[in-house]
Amino acid sequence: MSVEIRKVEFPRDINAFIGVVFKIYAGNPYWVPPLKMDLKAFLNPNKNPYFKTATVQPFIAYRNGEAVGTIAATVDQGVQEHEPGVGLFGFFDFIDDPAVSEGLWKAATRWLRDQGMKSARGPANFCLNHEFGLIIDGHDDMPMIANPYNAAYYQGHYEKLDIPKARDWFTYEMDRTKSPPEIIRKIADRFMSRHPEVEIRPMKKSEFESQVDDFWELYNDAWEHNWGHSKFGREEFLWAAKRLMPVLDERLAFMAYVDGKPAAASITLLDYNQVAKKMNGSIFPFGWWHYLNAGKTIDRIRVWVLGVKQEYQKLPLGAPLYLKTWDNASEMMKLQKAEASLILEDNHRMRGALEKLGLEVAKTYRMYEAPL
Repeated sequence: MSVEIRKVEFPRDINAFIGVVFKIYAGNPYWVPPLKMDLKAFLNPNKNPYFKTATVQPFIAYRNGEAVGTIAATVDQGVQEHEPGVGLFGFFDFIDDPAVSEGLWKAATRWLRDQGMKSARGPANFCLNHEFGLIIDGHDDMPMIANPYNAAYYQGHYEKLDIPKARDWFTYEMDRTKSPPEIIRKIADRFMSRHPEVEIRPMKKSEFESQVDDFWELYNDAWEHNWGHSKFGREEFLWAAKRLMPVLDERLAFMAYVDGKPAAASITLLDYNQVAKKMNGSIFPFGWWHYLNAGKTIDRIRVWVLGVKQEYQKLPLGAPLYLKTWDNASEMMKLQKAEASLILEDNHRMRGALEKLGLEVAKTYRMYEAPL
């Protein structure tokens, strides 16, 4: 059966583009449908400031006239500053047909090559500041909030396309039967008692404007040397932060200050995927009800961000932030599982800290990069 790959444009073809993944995963018990109105805004160049610093070319694959796959190729100017010639690909979804995945891959890499790119890295929707990675294991578990999901057959298609592995990222988990070792609590308490210049403040929605600038400065500094890092512009960061507000709980988000200067941040999210699954991509007709009753449903959390500015990375700031999060979450709900993700495979400092806290590797997300 013939496969046709068509270039499409945003925002004109957004509905057609996102409709494909809903069709591919219809009935999958582990895939979490994204909220359509939110995804449409994210893909809209007239709304998302990311498009001011990146050029994106999306494609849709058709087999006998039916849409059966998507991909988006991206040239990100932030990536070009650090790694000239590295192009990105993402939203790479397809039915289990090698002709479909191959056609999409060839179209995306041909476009990237025409833009002067020397390699194609992904999957990332659109860059590592957004959702990224291919699940290698743990396909029989629903991902936590802001982590992607893919069917198990995807990895075989990547291998058939001969796309080499670049890096692995891990999710670390701790279930309700465990708690942080007492030695960690002692370290955190001793550190805070000996350092009165350190203050941990909750992130408050009422102080959004001032705290978001502190967090933006910290984010770009703390992750500057991470593999694949793309600097967040202030406009895009502000837009992303505003999108986060509906799921941000002030009891689980903190900034650490040293002598009044932002030094570290920790943001843990309630796993709204447990709610989004029931909403099926829409707030109507009953999605709003599930959202408003989230407190009765959610029993999992994800440590989404924990970063320390480079000049303060010798201080054990992570310990009090983790413990404050765990204690608050345990008081808020009958906590079943806590996840910290995604952790780069060669980030030995962070991995060591998580393992000392009693967390264990649960899932692997893989990034790939192919020479063009």
